[in-house]
Amino acid sequence: MDVDVPRPANVSAVFRAAARVIAANGHWQGDFVPDVFDREMCVPHFLRPMSIVAALKCATTGDPHATSLLADESIAVLALRLEVGGEMGPYWGDIFSLEEHIAAWGDVPGRTVESVVAVLYAAGDAAEVSA
Repeated sequence: MDVDVPRPANVSAVFRAAARVIAANGHWQGDFVPDVFDREMCVPHFLRPMSIVAALKCATTGDPHATSLLADESIAVLALRLEVGGEMGPYWGDIFSLEEHIAAWGDVPGRTVESVVAVLYAAGDAAEVSA
């Protein structure tokens, strides 16, 4: 992300920023970004399609691999909103379980950019109302 772009200051803004990142770059089903070890691509990671978790991290830090307290809070809030395999929210509350729950939702075959963006904007609206 451009260093001159202001970072989101709250969870609802993070969801909206992540939605814009995915709308612009695409949704990646898999581990954060395609070709994570740069074996085939030379496109910077923040310009590649990315998973929802990576987009949340990128929205807050500019790097899809770096985390922040606001990214972790956003991950927790979103994970508790998503139903995966009939379960609302993850079984455990640690950050890795929260991230995996979101990844499992995003990795459902046929999941589209449009559905991901819609869910992120809806989560942003809900977080704004509840704040």
